[in-house]
Amino acid sequence: MPALPGRRTQRAHLAQVMLMPMKYTCCFLLAAMLAFGTALGSDTWPQFRGPTFNGISDAKNLPLTWDETHNVKWKTEIHGKGWSSPVVWGNQVWMTTATPDGHELYAVCVDKDSGRIVYDLKLFDIAHPQYCIPFNSYASPTPCIEEGRVYVTFGSPGTACLDTHTGKVLWTRTDFVCNHYRGAGSSPLLYKNMLIMNFDGSDHQFVVALDKQTGKTLWRTERDVDYADLKPDGTPIGDGDFRKAFSTPRICNVEGQDRLISLGSKAIYAYDPFTGRELGRLEIKTSFSGSDTPVCADHMIFYGTGHGGTELVAVRPEEPDVLRPSYIIWRSHKHVPTRSSVLVVAGLLYMTTDAGIATCVDTKTGKEVWHGRIDGDYSASPIYADGRVYFFSEQGVTTVLKPGREFKILAQNPLPDGFMATPAVVGDAMFLRTRTHLYRVGN
Repeated sequence: MPALPGRRTQRAHLAQVMLMPMKYTCCFLLAAMLAFGTALGSDTWPQFRGPTFNGISDAKNLPLTWDETHNVKWKTEIHGKGWSSPVVWGNQVWMTTATPDGHELYAVCVDKDSGRIVYDLKLFDIAHPQYCIPFNSYASPTPCIEEGRVYVTFGSPGTACLDTHTGKVLWTRTDFVCNHYRGAGSSPLLYKNMLIMNFDGSDHQFVVALDKQTGKTLWRTERDVDYADLKPDGTPIGDGDFRKAFSTPRICNVEGQDRLISLGSKAIYAYDPFTGRELGRLEIKTSFSGSDTPVCADHMIFYGTGHGGTELVAVRPEEPDVLRPSYIIWRSHKHVPTRSSVLVVAGLLYMTTDAGIATCVDTKTGKEVWHGRIDGDYSASPIYADGRVYFFSEQGVTTVLKPGREFKILAQNPLPDGFMATPAVVGDAMFLRTRTHLYRVGN
C-alpha cells in the first residue's frame, strides 16, 4: 500500500483528502477506495465497522425514523443465535449463526434486494463446545468479504473461506488451540494476501496471519505481557478474565508504514503486518479483557482498555516507534464503554457507556464537550452516516443524534428483540441485525 502523506495516486480525485500533509491517516480508507474501487458505503461493507474499521459511511438519503411497519424494506428471520455483524458485497449480505448450544456453526447469505436467504451453510459440527456465557453467542466474530470470497471464523472451533458465487468451502482451519472461556468475540481482518486474527483466551494468547488463498499459516506471534494473575507458585488467581480479550485487530498507516494495531488483555500492541514482529506496546496494569476495536483518526489511535480500571486512551504515534508511553496524549476515565468501540467525526469523539450515557469529547484534548442519557444498554458500536450519529441498544432502540457540540436527540426508533450486532450501511440502506432477524431499513 502506498504511503499516504505527500504522495499522489492514479486516483487522486478519490484520495485527495488523505494526501494532505498529515502524520497519521487510517490506511483502510485508501484501501477501500482504491482496492475495492468504491467510495465509502456505496456498495460494500466488507468487515466489522465498515471499509475503514471506524464505523463511518458516506451513505445518503437514509431514513431518520423507522419501526416494524415504517421504512423497513424487508425483514428476514435468522435461525439460531449469533451476534456477528452483517457484511455486504454486491447483492449479498453475509453473517454467521450457531445453535444456542454451540454444536452447529453456520454461515448465512441473504439477498440484499429481496431479503431471500441464498445460502444457509452448516460449516462445523462441534461435539464438545467450549463454555460460552449466555450474554455472548457461539457466532459473535464478524466475517470479512471481498470479491468472490467470504471469510468466517468462530474462533478456536473453526475458520473457513467460502466461494460467494457457489457457497463452496475452499479451505478450513480447526487447529488453533484457545480456550475462549466466555466465548469468542474477535473478528478477522483482511490485509493484502493475509487473513489476520486475534486469539486471546484464558490459556493461549497470540495473533496469527493466514494465507487467504490457502489458509496456511504465514506467521504467528505469541503475546508475552505479564498478566499478573498468577500466584508466586505459578497457580492462577481466580479465573481467566485477566488473559481473555475480545478485540478485533486493524491496520493503521503511520508515516507511510502500515502497522497492525491489536488490543489484547493488559496491553495494546503494534506489529509489522508482514512478519508479525512486535514493534511496540502499551501495557495496561489496571484493566483487562479489551473488547473494542481501536480507532485510527485525527492523527491518533483511540482505544478503551476494557474492564476493571476502564479508561479511554489517545495516542499520537511517531516513526519508527508506534506505541510507547511518551506518545500518550490524554487519558479519560469518564463515561468510557467496556464493550463498544468509539466513533470519531470531525475532531469529536462519540461513545456510550454500557448503561447508556452518551458522551462527546474533543479528540485533541480529551475534554468532555457534553454527555446525555440515551435509553438502554449497549454492546453494538455506533456508526456515522448521512450526517448523523447512530447508537443501537440491546433493547432494540436506535437513538439518532445530531453530531456537534450540543447534545441533541433527533429520533429514537424501536425494533423488537434488540441489538448485539453492529449494523452495516450500504448505499441508501442500513442492514440491522437484531437477536432474531435481519432488517433492511431505507426510505
